[in-house]
Amino acid sequence: MIKIQKKNFNIDKEIKYLKDKYSNVGAVNTFIGYVRDFNNNKDVKYLDLDVYKEMALKELSKIKNNAFKKWRLVDCLILHRYGRLKVNEKIVLVVCLSEHRKDSFEASKFIMDYLKKDAPLWKKEFYHNDSVWLENSN
Repeated sequence: MIKIQKKNFNIDKEIKYLKDKYSNVGAVNTFIGYVRDFNNNKDVKYLDLDVYKEMALKELSKIKNNAFKKWRLVDCLILHRYGRLKVNEKIVLVVCLSEHRKDSFEASKFIMDYLKKDAPLWKKEFYHNDSVWLENSN
């Protein structure tokens, strides 16, 4: 499942919704990303995340499908927010479910590495006196 949304999300509800569908899941790996208060040697006030939603849905579906080809996943959720996000707000949730932990760990890392480097999402960080568009990186 892929979700791209402005609204905040409840981690427990998202995981429970997936996990309750399967009795064969032995491992649930999660990654949760938050807005930090300090970056580029500056105090961060907030960030704006911009997304080309149609392209992002298409590209995130591809990366999810690639993860299913490489690892034995039962299910997977990629949830990414956009819009103005304050310090300590959640940005991203990746949940990978599998029978065994290795598959869920490795698939989660694979998906997050893609999100940080290649996803069609753009971040503009705002500081006290200026702002900057951030370059995608690992």
